Amino acid sequence: MTSAEKAKSEPLIDLQRLVVSVRRRRRLWLATALLGLILGGLVAAFLPSPPTAVAQILVVHPDDSPTDSGTLMRTDVAVLQTTKIATEALKKLNSTQAPEEFLKDYEGLGLTNNVLQLTVKAKSKDEALARAQALSDAFITEYIARNQAAAAAQQKALLDQRNQAQNELTPIEAAIVTEEAKNRNANPAQLERLYARRAELNSKISDYDGRAQEAGIGTPKVAAGTQIVDAPRILPRSLLKTLATDMGIGLALGLLAGLGLAAVTSVVKDRPVLRREISRHLGASVIAQLPKPLRFLRSSRAGTRRQRVAATLVRAVRQGNGPVSLLDLGARQVTAALAVDMARELAETGPVSLVDDLPKANLRELAGEGPVQVLDRGDAPMAAGERRIGVGSVEPGTAWTDLEFLGKETILVVRTGHANTEWLHTVARQLADRRIPIIGVVLVDPDPRDHTDGTLWDGLHTALRGRAGVVPERREEVPERKAAPVRRAPVERAERPTPKPVEMFPREKKIGRRHPTPYKRATELDNADQPTKRFAPVSPDNAEAL
Repeated sequence: MTSAEKAKSEPLIDLQRLVVSVRRRRRLWLATALLGLILGGLVAAFLPSPPTAVAQILVVHPDDSPTDSGTLMRTDVAVLQTTKIATEALKKLNSTQAPEEFLKDYEGLGLTNNVLQLTVKAKSKDEALARAQALSDAFITEYIARNQAAAAAQQKALLDQRNQAQNELTPIEAAIVTEEAKNRNANPAQLERLYARRAELNSKISDYDGRAQEAGIGTPKVAAGTQIVDAPRILPRSLLKTLATDMGIGLALGLLAGLGLAAVTSVVKDRPVLRREISRHLGASVIAQLPKPLRFLRSSRAGTRRQRVAATLVRAVRQGNGPVSLLDLGARQVTAALAVDMARELAETGPVSLVDDLPKANLRELAGEGPVQVLDRGDAPMAAGERRIGVGSVEPGTAWTDLEFLGKETILVVRTGHANTEWLHTVARQLADRRIPIIGVVLVDPDPRDHTDGTLWDGLHTALRGRAGVVPERREEVPERKAAPVRRAPVERAERPTPKPVEMFPREKKIGRRHPTPYKRATELDNADQPTKRFAPVSPDNAEAL
């Protein structure tokens, strides 16, 4: 798979990396959650909710029916929250507040099809009670007036229909009187039609009168039934309940804000936190890891783990003869302590010196008085049989040309999530340009749940397994052939010519080997499988030589 295809196959957002990044930033979202909790408590203590008055109104609907689904009550709630009702209430209160602002201080809720609950907020309890009473009175007055106007309009329409029928009845009566005055000359068919028409008009007039009276009777019923059934009262307010509610809301909002901020920053900053990402970007395998050091607590367990890691690194660098460097990237104190532990481990077999090029590390103080000697860069030439460990940094601002004097090989001590991808590439590229191979990477403060593989398998010359030197010559014992027993034949056989012996190993015979072996030396193995004796990058010249 090419690099382009590999880049296309990678997801836009790695969920595992995102989860690990958010978990590593737990200080951020825990701090925001705590801040939200504190702010919620302060709001509840110093900014309490204003006094609230509640009133309940019984509303009688003229067109109410058992099958109504609350449409009439929703209409009443909508009418309550209009500027007309707000203006009438403000007039009763003699207030100069704008009706639009007053609408924000109260709300209505339909409890049933005929019970309306009114909630009003104000700066004081007396003002809240007065506003609730004024709003209730304004709503009842407007509701009764609206129903009376509707009933009056309906009654007027019925009376108009009655008057129109009476006006039409008057000529019919006159026609009947004129026709009856003819006596024997009267037309019976004409009289029959006039009588039928008069009866129909009399029936309409009577119906209109009855309906007009019913319309007039309905308004007093609505006016008498619509009233305040629960007088305005102040809702009791519990400080403890309000405090718990506000703090819970603040905690939830702060936690969500912190998690969102941590997720966004982890994507934007692009700082690798997984073992496989760090090893891939640096081009070296992760060979050890150490927990995050605690400043306020010196744990013997952490020191023991650091000494174990130092012993592992000593075994990795013991085979080389040249100086080795430890380069820091975000873990200065851990790098210095690890270098001192390695020096003390190597001091058991010979003289060891530390080359201090790590700023603000107090390497001399950590080494103390002992067999380990701390030198400045370029103080003294390296003596025969002496081992040197250079301690430096690859933080931004590093003098890359000075890294060659710290060691021919290096071990990177990298703090997880400290550097972004671009800087990891810069470190790997600069070390490659200086021809300083990376033995391995020591991770500091890794995620305890990160079980990704931090080992590189491509390129034996950059792998830790390639530091074992030349593979020893493989030999296998050739079993000795037993002489066949001599059999004496009683019958004489004809003598046959002795065949010429076949040379099975002509090459070994030419070079004068006494006992041939069917195996090759390690130098004759394929270049792809041959481990390097010295851990060094492959250059074009070396590649042609291989």
